Amino acid sequence: MSIKLVDFSYFVIVAKYRSFRQAAEEVGLTPSAVSHSIRQLEERLKVRLFNRTTRSVSLTEAGRKLYEKVAPAFDDISLTLDELNLYRDTPMGIIRLNVVRQGGRLQLAPLIADFTRQYPDIQVEVQMDDRLVDIVKAQLDAGVRLNRVLEKDMKAIPIGPPVRYAVVATPGYFALHGTPTEPQALTEHHCIQFRYPSGKAFGWYFEQAERREEVVVKGPVVVDDLDIALDMALNGVGLAYVLREMAESHLKSGKLISVLDDWLPELPGFHLYFPNRKHPSAAFRAFLDFLKARN
Repeated sequence: MSIKLVDFSYFVIVAKYRSFRQAAEEVGLTPSAVSHSIRQLEERLKVRLFNRTTRSVSLTEAGRKLYEKVAPAFDDISLTLDELNLYRDTPMGIIRLNVVRQGGRLQLAPLIADFTRQYPDIQVEVQMDDRLVDIVKAQLDAGVRLNRVLEKDMKAIPIGPPVRYAVVATPGYFALHGTPTEPQALTEHHCIQFRYPSGKAFGWYFEQAERREEVVVKGPVVVDDLDIALDMALNGVGLAYVLREMAESHLKSGKLISVLDDWLPELPGFHLYFPNRKHPSAAFRAFLDFLKARN
């Protein structure tokens, strides 16, 4: 029986994701090529490892038993290969990050540029995604989010300064509809709503002294990208609730006006968050050390 180690590596990845498509994306092959490799492995072992339908992939009992035995061995191999970084001048490896879009654009991009110049043998994979992703389940090293939405059981380090939100609209909009003077007045205005890909609405939060308010706004447009929300505001659709840094140039030019500024204090900014793993990869340790040194 001629079976190669790579055959089992494809099996482990498909079993992990329960998806030929996701496994193919990870190894850089087509789904049909990965499926063909699994089919050949099943023929050589003379046992079916996966149940396949047009909508799902699941392990058979034999596949589950094989995965329970083989997967830890591949984890040990990966850990051993990573430990070889101790004998290199600079570490090698891949860092996988899930990053909220504004965090990537405003803060992470320049940091990664500097990091990859310092560590040319480390590859950083960035998934720009506003969904609240389970980074442990998705087998990611870390994520980037604003501090207010971080999961409590995660470790986190700041990657940028504090942030402020701003409620903005054009002078023409305010001339036509009036200017809100307190948060609850926003319910009478056309507001551009932001909704996460999961369907969860993004709250408009306000704070002044001991008062904290979340306003449920309404309006003619719902978006899933704050850049589009800002563009809508610039085009007179209504009020947008965005990071002030995004709108700063338009505020200076007079294209936009901000309101309720005294209700929008500074907040903790974007953070890199990650699980408290006992054995993080050498590449990820280097990234953490790099960020801590910058702070």
